[in-house]
Amino acid sequence: MDFTTIVGILAGLFLVLFGIGADKLGNFWDPSSIYITVGGTFAVLIASYPVRVLKQLPKHFKIIVRKNQYNPMVYIEQLQELAVIARKNGLLALEDKANEMKDPFFKEGLMLIVDATTPSKVREILENDLDYIEERHNEMIEFYEKGAGFAPGFGMIGTLIGLVNMLMSMDSSSEGSDAMSYNMGVALITTFYGSLLANVFFLPIAKKLQTRSDEELLCKRIIIDGILSIQAGENPTFLKETLISFLPQHQRQIKEKKEEKVTMMMNKAT
Repeated sequence: MDFTTIVGILAGLFLVLFGIGADKLGNFWDPSSIYITVGGTFAVLIASYPVRVLKQLPKHFKIIVRKNQYNPMVYIEQLQELAVIARKNGLLALEDKANEMKDPFFKEGLMLIVDATTPSKVREILENDLDYIEERHNEMIEFYEKGAGFAPGFGMIGTLIGLVNMLMSMDSSSEGSDAMSYNMGVALITTFYGSLLANVFFLPIAKKLQTRSDEELLCKRIIIDGILSIQAGENPTFLKETLISFLPQHQRQIKEKKEEKVTMMMNKAT
């Protein structure tokens, strides 16, 4: 499990509360400000998205706490193994392997080349699927980015409400002074709630979902090129080296270090 986002959000809240001070926390508790900022933000989000998107929200939290399921090196090694099988026994030999695949995208790609689909058609079908996956991910990420935009906006609405009420209550009486102080507090606290909601909740979740999306899409692109290379009958070793070029530099360095360790252990054993 990956709890970095949850730990980060809780740490951010703790540090804000610690900075306020335990004896002053009561000054920052205002139900009216919560209704305006938090309630207003989620109300507008609900109004902005169809039920289809809103029903996916529980899955989003599973994604951010779930350990990364998309390791590009695992896919590269699988594709290299499949390339070896295809060169020895032909593309039809991949059908059994395809049925064992848990990744629907990977399975679909293998079945396309087993069925002798032309390379251009294989690429077109898989890239169309990839575009749909990316669009679905972007819609998910956009939900939280919109929330990060709406929250400060409702904080500003609360500020305006507080300022208007403050101005309307201005008089020389003690009751007027108390009302003015209360409304000024509402004006400031709503801005505080809006900024906190955007920066401690919405933006970190959007960023983690973007990271998870990038990890999945990278593996999908590796699958597309790997499957087309298998169909073209490329050398498995050359296929592996070509697909490794998709990896960011830091991941390539990790791979090289692991290979160096394996080589050293083998040398010591001999």
